[in-house]
Amino acid sequence: MATLTALHEAMTRLDEVWAECDDIRSLSRAQLLAVNGAVDALKRRLDAVHVDVAARIAEESRSELGADSLAKQQGYRSSAKLIAASTGMSTGDASRLIKVGEATAPRADLLGAPLPAKYPLVRAALGAGEVSVPSAALIVALLERCRIAVGRDRTSEAEQVLVEGARGLSLDDVRRLVTRAEAWLVPDGVEPRAGEQRAQRSLTIFERDGMVHLDARLDAESAAPVVTAIRGYVSAAFAARKDAAVPDAPDADRRTVPMLQADALSLFCAHVLGCEERLPLGGATVVVRVALSDLESGGGTAEIDGLDHPVGVGAARRMAAGGGVIPCVLGGDSEILDWGREKRLFTKAQRLALVERDGGCAMCALPPQMTKAHHIRWWSRDRGPTDLGNGVLLCETCHHRVHDNEWEICIDGPGVDGRVWFVPPRWVDPDRTPRLGGRARFDAGRVLARVA
Repeated sequence: MATLTALHEAMTRLDEVWAECDDIRSLSRAQLLAVNGAVDALKRRLDAVHVDVAARIAEESRSELGADSLAKQQGYRSSAKLIAASTGMSTGDASRLIKVGEATAPRADLLGAPLPAKYPLVRAALGAGEVSVPSAALIVALLERCRIAVGRDRTSEAEQVLVEGARGLSLDDVRRLVTRAEAWLVPDGVEPRAGEQRAQRSLTIFERDGMVHLDARLDAESAAPVVTAIRGYVSAAFAARKDAAVPDAPDADRRTVPMLQADALSLFCAHVLGCEERLPLGGATVVVRVALSDLESGGGTAEIDGLDHPVGVGAARRMAAGGGVIPCVLGGDSEILDWGREKRLFTKAQRLALVERDGGCAMCALPPQMTKAHHIRWWSRDRGPTDLGNGVLLCETCHHRVHDNEWEICIDGPGVDGRVWFVPPRWVDPDRTPRLGGRARFDAGRVLARVA
């Protein structure tokens, strides 16, 4: 069995990297990375075996077996309950394990002839350790939701694009990938779902132990100005902290991010009640990005900078009509996106174009409000121009990470259609394999749109 062979190979690899060490504290950094990689490979291959086992347990516990159900014989109401109790995981996690197993297990027709798995590419990626079970669960859930609406061929295309896009991504990033892909797969479903979410928006206020508690649930349209304003205030506060004359002074600003967000909300409400002083938002602006063809037709979806969930074109029109929102139209005759050596700082139009390309921090995906535009070839040292092809959005941490640790940044393609690649130093990756950054990491939806 291929999955068991891969599991044994992963166990052997872990034995090899661990054999040189008697104590975890004596591992060098290189050894720590090697052990971490071996443990991850072993866990992924073990999980690939586990999903097959979970699917078989579910099959042997199906309801039509009655008293002969495996789960009921063991004293459990369902296969998920049995697996949860035997492994210590939650019932929800056990259910997801079963669903992935059922969607990726080999099948048979009514005569017993073998059939491929419903999602063979997901199965292959699981077996190769290229995607984790939680990531596979997100992909399978999306394909199951959309397969009837989009048809078999479109579902197969989506499976291929999502599996390829999920390789090397964290679970949070896979969730972003899936969210955006769904908007492109079934764009007509965004507006009705947004209406349902808007009907569920709420804000409750109550007092307890001398503190006032706010509990908010907001749809993307309602949340956009709230999130943008608060993040802008936090970014401005951190910028002011960095520029402080004496950063370690006794009265220096040491507020945490949650504290800053609470102060921002209080300040904004005070402003609404009569304060005419300009608020320190760091130039934060709500930007809604929508294709001209979608805007004209009224179909499709729009994206809000800093939020993962798309909105319908109707919501985009309402937001633009309400003011305080910039619809994304870039590269027109009245805008110059490349300034060469005439300007040192990137213009607002250039920054909007960089957000269109990078989506936020091109390295770690923090939202645009928490980034700055940086020259790839330095302005002073390298005489680098202030052009889109020489610009990249980075948060403060990733900016230092790139420049202090000898990472290189490459841009392929012109303007907003370019892609950002990060080339690690040899001590991180001896082969220096480029890593895709920016918005392109999560743009499976655009690929699906092109192959439609």
